Amino acid sequence: MTKIPIARPSPGKEEDRAVSAVIQSGMLAQGPAVAQFENLFADYCSVKHAIAVNSGTAALHTAVACAGITTGDEVIVPTFSFFATASCVSMCGAKPVFVDVDEKTFNLDPDAVSRAITRKTKAVIGVHLFGQPFDIRPVQEICSDHKIALIEDAAQAHGAQYQGKPVGGFGKAGCFSFYPTKNMTTGEGGAITTDDDQYAARMRMFINHGQSEKYRHAMIGYNYRLTDIGGAIGSEQLKKLPAYNKTRAANAAYLDKHLQKKGLIIPQRRDGTVHVYHQYVVRITPDFPMKRAELMTYLAERGIGTAVHYPIPIHSQPVYLEQNKKKVSCPVSEQLCDEVLSLPVHPNVTKPMLEEICSTINGVM
Repeated sequence: MTKIPIARPSPGKEEDRAVSAVIQSGMLAQGPAVAQFENLFADYCSVKHAIAVNSGTAALHTAVACAGITTGDEVIVPTFSFFATASCVSMCGAKPVFVDVDEKTFNLDPDAVSRAITRKTKAVIGVHLFGQPFDIRPVQEICSDHKIALIEDAAQAHGAQYQGKPVGGFGKAGCFSFYPTKNMTTGEGGAITTDDDQYAARMRMFINHGQSEKYRHAMIGYNYRLTDIGGAIGSEQLKKLPAYNKTRAANAAYLDKHLQKKGLIIPQRRDGTVHVYHQYVVRITPDFPMKRAELMTYLAERGIGTAVHYPIPIHSQPVYLEQNKKKVSCPVSEQLCDEVLSLPVHPNVTKPMLEEICSTINGVM
């Protein structure tokens, strides 16, 4: 049995009470609890609008579709990310153009973005991977120079900051996920943040069957609404998020200091950012005494959970191998997929657990 799981949600009595209040109210679909959560989350991200939806994927699809991305367009995405970063582009009939990432931070490489720009490029999706902001300023400049949209995939970065400002407010949109393993949760859910009033209004229609008013449909839309139960959970979780993130950072600092094994590379943090450590991702290089799979088995046998985020770059997923007419080369991402390993860092990891993780890994022969 796993003694130290790779992830564990942290709902409590406050969430129980909030959910009970919604159930007793009889308003279970999108209602006042969602509106309250949207206002709180917009304030937290220092933006004008937050549109709550039922998943992080819905957030990305909504943001891309309502930015006018359509068939024949291209959107630049990092290949080292979760599949939804690219699939949201395909869902709009557009083409994801895969680029490589920085070897140290695992985040979008601005130079690779510059090289990938074509006359068909309409947007760049930058991912704040594992809770660390990508280098936003140079990507902003590229997008501004070419008059294309910047969309932040902040699914793993609730509370992360770049140069003193919360992520989610740098691009045309910021897209968040509230899946149970994230830094905060609504059960399932997501949100899009923006300062653009017209864009926000269009997205609100899009997630509600394209309705401009009841039974009047101005566009083809989807049922992407968040429930009031999710909104109630989200408001309580948001109150706890700063403490959760503080604990994650402290746990990461302990692992940074005490993991001392040749062949293991600890995460690298970019200056001028606040990393919220959705995942603590090390690299297991050929100099380590075990192969990654062997280490995962070794740790599992001792009750320590691990995971690989991610084992396959998106450009090598079967669906995109079939679609790409020419071979995509992203050597950094391909190497990372072979080496990365996520260790427990969530707020329920205690100091004795951290000590056990470090002593077990450091003791590998």
